Amino acid sequence: MASPKTASSKKPARKAAKVARRGASTPSRQTRAAAKKAPARKAAPRQATRQATTGVLKLPSLHESTTSSGLKVIAAERGPLPLVSMRLVMRAGSAVDPVGKAGLADFTARLLRRGTARMSADALDEAIEFVGASVSTGVSEDSFSVYVTTPAEHFSAMMEVLGQIVREPSFPQSEVDDARDRALAQFANDLDDPSVIADRAFSQALWGDHPYGHDVGGSARSVGTFTRDDVVRFHREHLGPQVAMLVVVGALVPETVAAEAQKAFADWTGGPDSAPVVPPMEGIARAGQVLLVDKPDQTQSQVRVGGPGFRMGHPDYFSATAMNIALGGGFTSRLMNEIRVNRGLTYGVSSWFDPMNAGGTFAVTTFTKTASTREIIDVALAEVGGVRQKGLKPRELQDGQNYLAGLYPLRTETNESIASIICDIRMYGLGDDWVEKFRDRLRAVTPQQVAAAARKYCFAEAPLIVVLGKAAEVKPLLEGLGPITVVSASEYE
Repeated sequence: MASPKTASSKKPARKAAKVARRGASTPSRQTRAAAKKAPARKAAPRQATRQATTGVLKLPSLHESTTSSGLKVIAAERGPLPLVSMRLVMRAGSAVDPVGKAGLADFTARLLRRGTARMSADALDEAIEFVGASVSTGVSEDSFSVYVTTPAEHFSAMMEVLGQIVREPSFPQSEVDDARDRALAQFANDLDDPSVIADRAFSQALWGDHPYGHDVGGSARSVGTFTRDDVVRFHREHLGPQVAMLVVVGALVPETVAAEAQKAFADWTGGPDSAPVVPPMEGIARAGQVLLVDKPDQTQSQVRVGGPGFRMGHPDYFSATAMNIALGGGFTSRLMNEIRVNRGLTYGVSSWFDPMNAGGTFAVTTFTKTASTREIIDVALAEVGGVRQKGLKPRELQDGQNYLAGLYPLRTETNESIASIICDIRMYGLGDDWVEKFRDRLRAVTPQQVAAAARKYCFAEAPLIVVLGKAAEVKPLLEGLGPITVVSASEYE
């Protein structure tokens, strides 16, 4: 399935990185057509360096309770709009997919809304749409989430719907069959999107046999084996109150939230007694190697270069984030200026950190015409190496800090975004002052700290390189970068 890592379930910083990555690696249909022509080389405008006005950012007061079943509930009263966002998060992401059943967590999530013990899928749809609410699900490597937005006046009814969906899904056989058929059709369609296949190959090559090493949505091979019994078993064994947290943000008093959560989840049972333990990452699986994904019809190459990063909540988070904005996380970054503006090799290039619970990665993503595949790799490695060896100029660091500090308030504007941040804070142990002190911590990063982060993460050891393109023409260009393995794009369906 195309990019089955659900963006809405990601951490705010990680989501921003994914958006940047997707923008660079998956151009629109019009952009891909235009890319056949020489890209324009207009100089990118310089980022504004004047420090953004810093108003106080602070989360609403958090009120905690626990249902009789053990579900932790966090309520944050926030007006004036009469809207409510609910986010139920469980530590049951793709990392706990059973062996041979990659994608089962994601598949289960897709089926939650397709009927309960008391309501059919159509009845659920009608109940949700009648009050102007919305219900969706999402799975990441670390978490399994259900999202609800509703007018405050219908909060009680939608809390009851949420309880039914999570506690007693019916998983009708016909819905399981339909979901499997749709997923398999999407996998086949994905073969037409080189960026999706490149991302999938890159992730698997980075993580190898680690629980993060398979696609969140699985593969055609694994999804084709899914049965209703698999889904029922996953729900019974992995979803339960002891590994769950419900966050409610909106125009409601905390006492109402606690009372309605108790009514909806009082008899919830099942799932593990404690959160699963995902082993830490111990280096990338194929460091120093080149994986060439052969897609003979391509006239362009998708390029991914990656190495180890850090877990979410690591002390290096702010220094590495500040460094990355200047290197490849912004439109006026070094990578963008040298690769797009000065050389015209691509329309998009970015670098990003992808922190998760058990570890993370650092990567550069781009694409170019086949003939310039080696050049774009060499230039990207040179730019990353330059930051690793010399760090950033003070002006670059200041620009990056101001840029990200100026954007950060936009991530705290809605009930949905605040609910997401609260979930991340608690799941990853970031501290309840994360929002309040984010910009101060970012601006406190020194050039020395950036240089230390660069020495650690900017490919201090030989990175993994993944290229998707026409192997017959691309392979000779990759000689000298490391041992080359050629695989067919169909391996990643």
